[in-house]
Parts: sequence; C-alpha cells; structure tokens
Amino acid sequence: MAETKIGKEKVKKILVIKLRGIGDVVLSTVVLNNLRKDFPNAQIDYLVETPSMPGLAGLKDVKQVLIFERKDFWKKVSLISRIRKNHYDLVLDFFTNPSTAIITFLSGAKYRVGFPYRGRTYAYNIFGPAERGKYHAAQLHLETLKLIGLSHKEKELHYFISTSALLFAEKYFSSVFSDTDFVVGVCPTGGWVSKKCDPEKFAEIADAIKSKYNSKILILWGHSDEDDARKIQQLMKHESVFAPSTSIQELAALISKCKILIANDSGPMHISTAVGTPVLSLHGPTNPLMQGPFGEKHEWIQLTELECINCNLLDCPRKHECFLEMPTDKVLAKVTNLIHKNNLNPLP
Repeated sequence: MAETKIGKEKVKKILVIKLRGIGDVVLSTVVLNNLRKDFPNAQIDYLVETPSMPGLAGLKDVKQVLIFERKDFWKKVSLISRIRKNHYDLVLDFFTNPSTAIITFLSGAKYRVGFPYRGRTYAYNIFGPAERGKYHAAQLHLETLKLIGLSHKEKELHYFISTSALLFAEKYFSSVFSDTDFVVGVCPTGGWVSKKCDPEKFAEIADAIKSKYNSKILILWGHSDEDDARKIQQLMKHESVFAPSTSIQELAALISKCKILIANDSGPMHISTAVGTPVLSLHGPTNPLMQGPFGEKHEWIQLTELECINCNLLDCPRKHECFLEMPTDKVLAKVTNLIHKNNLNPLP
C-alpha cells in the first residue's frame, strides 16, 4: 500500500478511539496538545467506555465524547451509524482491536490511523509503530504522531475535574486538615488482584511515611477497594484519615489536593500524573517502564530482582513476594526522592 500523507488543511473533524481502563484513556490524552498544534480549529471527539467519560467531557479541546457499549450489539451498530454521520476526516484508533478496527473502517474517514496488528490492517491507510512492548504506553501515542508526520513534542496529560468536585475536595480538606498539613494520599485501587499491593504492606509504608515526615495519611479508595482501604487503616500503628465515598471526579479532586500519592498501577495513579500530584507507583506484575507514571516528577518502585517480575498474571500463583517483600526503607527512599525533586516541604 502506498504511503498516505495527511493533508492538515483538509482535517476539520478528528475522532480519537481509546477503550478499556481509565488510566489507559488518561495516557492517550497526551495527543491533545499536539493535535491542537496541527489542527487549531478542528473538532476533536473521543470514543471511550463509560467509566472514562467524566475525565474527558469537560476538557476544552474535546468537543464530544462518544460511548462504546461493549456488550450491546445494536448500540454498536447505532454507534457506527452516528460516527459515519459525523463525517470525521481523521480517525486515530489507539486501541486497534477487532471492534475498533471495524468502526474505523466503516467511519468513512479519509485518514484512518491504527497499529499494523494481524488481521486488522484492512481498516487503516496509515499505521503507527509495529513494535509492541518497546515504548511506554503514553509515549507510544507520541511515537505514532511522529511516524505519521504530526506534532509530537508536547507531553502533558489531561483529566477534567468538575467545579462541584473541586468544591467538594476544598470543603473536605478544610474541614479535616489545616493549611500546613503535609497530606499523603494512599490508594489501594487496582484493576486486578495481583497488581494490588497487600494492605499489610500499604499500612507499613504509610506508617513509615507518617513517622519520617510527620505527615497526615489520607486513605483513598474506590467502591471495589473499600475493604482493603479499611484493612490498611486497621493495620496502621499511627492515626490516619479514611476518605469518604466519592465519585471518580471527587476522587480525582481529592488526589489533586494531596502533596503526594502512593498508589498501585491503576487509574488513580495515572489521574494523579494528569492533575499534577507527584505519585509513587508500586509495581509487581506490570512493567513500570511501560505502564508506570508518565513524567519526570514521579517515581516508581519494583523488586526487579525477582525472577517472576512483570509476569502480567491476573492472580499470583506464588506468595505475592513482589509486594510483600518490597523493602519499606527503599520505598521511603523513593518518597524522599519524590519530595526533593518536586521541592516539597513536609513538616519536620
């Protein structure tokens, strides 16, 4: 197939496709500032699954958020019809699975960008990198833009927080903490069991941070993680604050108020990078070079010496050594790095 060159002056409407997890979608927003450079007046829409919509819907560079219903065939048919009627000039399929390949192929767009994965190349006339596992998940989007001749230098991530969520966080922090408190968020959320640090280790880490930096520990949680969050608080030797039940927007707002966040490889970890809160991510079965926090202001830690590390298994067949044997002093050293590189001033 002959190489297709994008005529920038012909692009008036763009659709970005990114399905699955909230964190994956956050990482894809690295393209927005770059697209706006090349297409200053174009309409940019997104196609995502429902949980990711709140973080996109209010962004100034996103006009419309379309929802992909994974289990509803007729809604998929309706979605394709809607996309065709929207007359997109450029579709960027950063997911490239069988469903999104079909959607892209039937979109009617002049420029259809995807990855050259087997059985799906029919859908695209412009391709991103063929290599898998070579780039960080955010960087892969930038490498795609670079390969197809678009701007790719901007590295800012985005996550929209509503005014009501920000007011909720302001009110909560003012009622629980003082202005001088060094608040460290601890978030045990994780997409699957094996990549969630055990509550015992989280409690140990939180106690160490509390002792060294005289900080206030705020335990943050999602609805599927409440039991783990409560166990962390129960296991801690020091006092901590248990956050209230929140929406994803309110959770993002609370994260934005923390000085730093300690989190698993998860949506909240990536949200933290997007809202500007320095984060230390704890990694076991997932590769931090591929899925870790994006940006120089953050840190990650992993027991790289374990022979089973980066296994990517949903359930650990061993004893979860990747987290349970993680030395707390090394975690604390990473926290110290995080504080120093971001010029933070915890209380003595």
